[in-house]
Amino acid sequence: MTTNFLTKEGFQKLQEELDHLRTAKRQEVAERLHEAMEGGELIENAEYEAAKNEQAFVEGRIQELDLLLATAQIIEGNGKGKKNDAIQVGAKVTLKEGSFEPETFTIVGAAEANPREGKISNESPIGKAILGHKVGDVVKVETPGGTYNVKIMKVG
Repeated sequence: MTTNFLTKEGFQKLQEELDHLRTAKRQEVAERLHEAMEGGELIENAEYEAAKNEQAFVEGRIQELDLLLATAQIIEGNGKGKKNDAIQVGAKVTLKEGSFEPETFTIVGAAEANPREGKISNESPIGKAILGHKVGDVVKVETPGGTYNVKIMKVG
């Protein structure tokens, strides 16, 4: 079974989403289904079909979150390895590519990844490439669009 890395905040956020889906959202969809069923012919009732589709989505998301949270490993500390300050999941890392301005990212699990917020997945090309490396290392990043090097400027 795959381990899903989550920060404490990410775990809490997903737990809140799961609680909302199990309580409020399930009830809302059940009411929509009930109203649609009272609306007449179920065969031609678009509202009934839409409610059934939403119910399937909600139940699927509940199952997905249940599994994700059951297999979650909470990221502790600053993401630096104990022995040699090697980058691990949870690390805040500043990288520099060529002549571009340095960029700072936090390495998180795939479920929490959001590049716009500066959170990149440990499974992404950059995340995979820099794990285990330390400040000063130049690391080769292989992506579908090509290969490039980044220098690790700061960790922590």
